[in-house]
Amino acid sequence: MTDPFIIAAIALVFLLAGGVKGLIGLGLPTVSLGLLTVLLDLTTAMVLLTVPAAATNVWQASVGGHARTIVRRLWPFMLAATITVWLGALALTRVDLALLSGLLGLIVFVYAALGLFGWRFAMPARAEGWAGPLFGSANGILTGMTGSFVVPGIMYLQAIGLGRDALVQAMGFLFGASALALAVALGGSGLFPRDTGIVSAAALVPALIGMAIGQRIRRRLSEERFRRIFFVGILALGAYIFAAAVMERL
Repeated sequence: MTDPFIIAAIALVFLLAGGVKGLIGLGLPTVSLGLLTVLLDLTTAMVLLTVPAAATNVWQASVGGHARTIVRRLWPFMLAATITVWLGALALTRVDLALLSGLLGLIVFVYAALGLFGWRFAMPARAEGWAGPLFGSANGILTGMTGSFVVPGIMYLQAIGLGRDALVQAMGFLFGASALALAVALGGSGLFPRDTGIVSAAALVPALIGMAIGQRIRRRLSEERFRRIFFVGILALGAYIFAAAVMERL
């Protein structure tokens, strides 16, 4: 992977993806995968996102002041989301990924549209004991299959009533652990070439620059405006995932 055009394109992709993540707290894997797969195959794109995704989410998870509460409350969910990634990675060559990605995009789109219109899925605290591991396992399997860390984990984190800063920090924990697990799963399957891993590490620089820019913009937003931008961002990501899957099937 020494083509200057490809390297420049990768840098621009992660600058943009980092900016989206800094603004709404998620989107780096989805944006980067969607754009990188225009030039590269899905597996290579998944390898490229692992280092930027892991590092930017470790940063995100360390900021906000809610780390202790998040770990104490959400560890069953986080653990399930991490240890099941390898199951999804095993299925990479056994399922129709275009069909699965299309379904994921449709679910994300509908969820975001409902959120924009004021509908909120609320989960009572007494249900977290069984719902956390269930949602976490589903999120982990789908992460391994598609490289997208969003569904249905983000739905669960919103449903349990986390505020803006706690939600963003919890997403950092979830996405960071998922990215590390994905790297291990891909490596264990022989799908993590060393040269691609080096490029992934270099892509961290533009991703961090973009994330810093996005975070500065987010700090100026009110809670309500952040909520709207958050759902608009998810809506756009869902539409893009669905459209890309449809085009692949055509």
